[in-house]
Amino acid sequence: MYSLKNDQLRIRIKHKGAELCSITSVTSNLEFLWQADPKFWESHAPNLFPIIGVMKDNTYYVNGKAYNMPKHGFVRHNESFEVVSKSGTKMTFKLNSNNELKVLYPFDFEFLLTYELIENALHVHHSVKNLDDKTLYFSLGGHPAFNCPLHENEHYTDYVLKFENAETSRSYILNMASGLVTDKTKSVFTRCDEIELQPNLFNEDALIFKDLSSRKVTLKHKEKGNILSVIFDKFPYLGIWAKPNAPYVCIEPWIGIADPENTNQQLSEKEGIVALKSNSTFSATYSIEIDQTHLV
Repeated sequence: MYSLKNDQLRIRIKHKGAELCSITSVTSNLEFLWQADPKFWESHAPNLFPIIGVMKDNTYYVNGKAYNMPKHGFVRHNESFEVVSKSGTKMTFKLNSNNELKVLYPFDFEFLLTYELIENALHVHHSVKNLDDKTLYFSLGGHPAFNCPLHENEHYTDYVLKFENAETSRSYILNMASGLVTDKTKSVFTRCDEIELQPNLFNEDALIFKDLSSRKVTLKHKEKGNILSVIFDKFPYLGIWAKPNAPYVCIEPWIGIADPENTNQQLSEKEGIVALKSNSTFSATYSIEIDQTHLV
């Protein structure tokens, strides 16, 4: 377990999966991150690489050869991360390809994950370097879960997700048996820029957005105001999820998406996949901004 702290926030990170497991206010000691109650869901904020969601039959093809890949990729449970740098407010983890991973994913890569506290925000930096002599294909993303409600005397229905822009986007529906994305959509916005949180909102699994104009979503108490925001400039997809009737909500910035039902299972043609040339580096950052004014 590792800790970072500045004058506003304190975070903790597990070595396994380099997973963020706590975001607390220094002044109030209030915990914002879901604490992985196994009654509902045993994770906090998994890191997703080199895919998002599931692949059809957990299988994909590269140059005619079949490979198996677990849901959300192999990073989230990986014990092989190295700590390459650490200060009081910033820390970087590294995972390199190895023979074990090449059974799942036939590429040479370096994956860097950096957590950095700046004022009231946690910035999660991702960097992928292609160490191979061929194009590297991947997706990446975050899966942070936030306590909701935040206080014992509140209810899930006291909260909304507020988007920075008015939206006409519809949520793509998952096939609940396979986890694959269908071509069916549904309207989930209560108002043009808000989704009210309801215990049954996720009865059909995650909400999946492909065409949001917003790049900032705020968890907001209807009366007390903003709690926190997730900012995801370079992430074209967004997932929102919780187990039905669970006291948390995940706001998930994604570069990539689960396989559609009609996939041809070719990794190079997968929707949302990043194609990175040899000896090139890709980077993307999302941020979690804590609004502490409601605590005063």
